[in-house]
Amino acid sequence: MATQPLTEQEIAEALSGLPGWTREDGRLVRTYGLPDHLAAVGLLVHIATEQERLNHHADLTLGYDRLGLALSTHSAGGRITALDVQLARRVEEIAPAHGAA
Repeated sequence: MATQPLTEQEIAEALSGLPGWTREDGRLVRTYGLPDHLAAVGLLVHIATEQERLNHHADLTLGYDRLGLALSTHSAGGRITALDVQLARRVEEIAPAHGAA
């Protein structure tokens, strides 16, 4: 069974607890600034590991010292679901260890 899309109110509530995250084009998005390229790659690999554990994957965009994420659930028609919020919260937990701001 596919995960159900969140309501507008549920998305707003989730965003209130995810500083730096916004909603753009129907996805949860955030860009992290990192100290250097290796820190950005390290965070990317750490996120990729968490994505595999959750079996839920974001679109990741790597720049020299920046890492962008865009989350939505393909099986829910590209809408935002609880899986996206769960992954965003997990990323918020691990990002500081990589020097993310």
